[in-house]
Formats: sequence, C-alpha cells, structure tokens
Amino acid sequence: MYNSFEISRVLVIAPLRVAEDTWSRESEKWEHLRHLTISKILGAPAQRRQALAAKADIYVINRENVVWLCGELKRWCFDMVVIDELSSFKSPKAQRFRALRKVITGSKRVVGLTGTPAPNGLIDLWSEMYLIDGGERLGRTVTGYRERYFVPDKRNQTTIFTYKPKQGADEAIRAKLSDICVSMKAADWLTLPERIDCVTAVKLTPAQRKAYDKFERDMYIEFTAGEVSAVSAAALTNKLLQYSNGAMYTETGEYIEVGEGKLDALGEIIEAANGAPVLCFYSYKHDLERIKRRFPQAVKLDSAEHIADWNDGKIPLLLAHPAGAGHGLNLQAGGNIIVWFGLTWSLELYQQANARLHRQGQQRAVIVHHLLTENTADERVYRSLRDKSAVQDELLAALKEKHGGD
Repeated sequence: MYNSFEISRVLVIAPLRVAEDTWSRESEKWEHLRHLTISKILGAPAQRRQALAAKADIYVINRENVVWLCGELKRWCFDMVVIDELSSFKSPKAQRFRALRKVITGSKRVVGLTGTPAPNGLIDLWSEMYLIDGGERLGRTVTGYRERYFVPDKRNQTTIFTYKPKQGADEAIRAKLSDICVSMKAADWLTLPERIDCVTAVKLTPAQRKAYDKFERDMYIEFTAGEVSAVSAAALTNKLLQYSNGAMYTETGEYIEVGEGKLDALGEIIEAANGAPVLCFYSYKHDLERIKRRFPQAVKLDSAEHIADWNDGKIPLLLAHPAGAGHGLNLQAGGNIIVWFGLTWSLELYQQANARLHRQGQQRAVIVHHLLTENTADERVYRSLRDKSAVQDELLAALKEKHGGD
C-alpha cells in the first residue's frame, strides 16, 4: 500500500469478534502497521454506512454483513480483499458466497486465510478457490468440479449426502492449487508449547444406559416431566448427543436432566487444576445453564471485556461455544487448560477453538480434555473429527512440500 503503491483500499472480511477486536488490536502492536487507519463496518446500518464513507486504508466487516455490503455499494471500490477464515465461504449455496462472487472480480488482489481449508473433505475447496481465482483452477461451476473429481458416496434413492474423491483426484486437485496456495504450519515457524490431548470416559449408570439404548432403538422416550422423540436419523443423533451431555430438550423447548456425569468430570478437572483457569467449550444452551448452576464462578464469553479479564487471570472458568469463539481470538495469556464438555462435528470449529490457547505466546503446555460418555454418539463424533483431520492434513502437507524449497 505505501511501499510499492499497488493497492489503495482494502476490505477485510472476518468473523464478528475478530472484526471487532483482533485486526485493530494487532495492528497497534506492530510499529510498521500503526500508521494504517482502520474503519470497522459494524453495528446498525447507519453506523455501517458512516464507517464505509470514512477515509481509511483498511475496512473491516464481519462476514454476516457481506450480503448487505454487496447490495449497498453501487460500485465495488476495494482493490484488495482479505478473507479471514476463508473456509466460512465453503458453501456454494450460501448467500454470502453468492453475493461476493459477483463483485470480487473487481479487486486486483484477493487473499484467503484459513487453518482449515477442507474441514469436511476436498469437496469444500471449490467455492473457496472460486473467490480467489474466479474458477480458473477448479472450474467455474461446483457441478463440474464434482463430476470431474468425485463420485457419490452416501446416498438414498434420490439424494446424495456425501461425495468421495475419484482415484487420483486428491493429487490432481493439489497440483491445480499448488501455484497459488501456500501451507505454513505454526509448529514449523514458531516455537509452540506441547499439546497434550486427554480423553475422560464418562460412564452411564445401568438405568441411564438402558434409557439411552431404548431411545436409540425406538427414537422415543418418556419421562415424568415430558417426552422426547426424534423424527429422523439426524435428529436422533442430535438427541443422543444431548443425552450424553446430561440433558435433553422436549417438544416444548424445555429440557429434562438425565445425568450429571459430565458435570462431575468437569468438576474433577477444575479441582485438579488447583486454581488454574479453565476454558470450557459447550454444545447446547442447557449445557451452559447447568454448568453455570453447578459452578457459579463460570463466566460466558460475551464481550471484549471478558477477553481482557480472562487474559488478566480474573476469570477462573470461561464458557464458550465453538461457533462464537472458534476463530481469531487471542486467549493464550489467560490459561492453558481446555475442556470439551460436548464436541462439535465441525473439524474447522474444533481446530480453531483449540488454537485459542495453543498458539504463539502461550508459555505452557496446553492440555485439551475431551469428556466422552462411553459407548454413545460422543465417540462417533470424536472418530469423525480424527478422520476428517487426516484428509485435511494430507492436503496441507502436499502444499507445504510443493513450496518447501521456495
């Protein structure tokens, strides 16, 4: 911008909390960036319009407002776009992708940043790469991409649920991307602390096991306080995960508590931490409510003030949902212990959430606890995350090897 004068106006698209806090905070830390002016296109429409009209070098917007921005501007006025967490544009059906693809060709430079380029497999890459090169490498349509490199995998008579790569497709896709994608692992360039992964097995009582198995078989269970049913296989899995965490939602939106095994396990980890702060990721609102009721010292991550208090050591137990705290937040100064009260199916959210503590600046080994209820859907999610990780690691390793000598 001010060295070779190749660009003059940059748009950064980021998750909301990252747009609010991280980009401006980080730029202030570096002497060679402090002169850059940043305008945050956030808040109500009037505030966004004011920020958009302000004179600045960098304009930061949260990804939820991308559709609004593309409709607001009569002429695309950004000659460079940086998409922070590019994988949040992995769905070609999403409105944010469809809106951005129409205007992004008006930018001379597009940079995508992500630690999880293929969280659900290589099928995710098409829309991400389309925003970078307009379809030059993987084709101009997702249908063409699928037909060229994939075959149907899981399906019923009319619907294809997943695709798997054709023979040799992995290598072909990596070769197509190798000239514009660079893979850099933090561990290769920075001195990161050790990460220790632990699995804590939570046991169901005989009565709880009987009820779990019955619900899995019948897709219906009746309690004194109400009844719970599942109308599809996906709904059944979700209900089983709720049961594994210790509570289930009824048809009325209320929840029924079925066990305290995970709360007990979390309490043991907190006690063993001996005063050290703990960051706990939860899945459901009833998880949040039950954890706060059992541990009154817990604070739900809601604001920049909570981030500052955590990093200052003022919060002993910080509760966060991986979808709200999975990207870009710097929490490494506040602690080194993570507990997954309930896992997410998303490899992207799982890896990014762990990276809130396991990142540059962390001074201690990071301990990641996984609370898994034995012989339940919990274990299925854990295995799925490991399988997805293997596919993505192969992609990153191949891209890294390609650029190893550069």
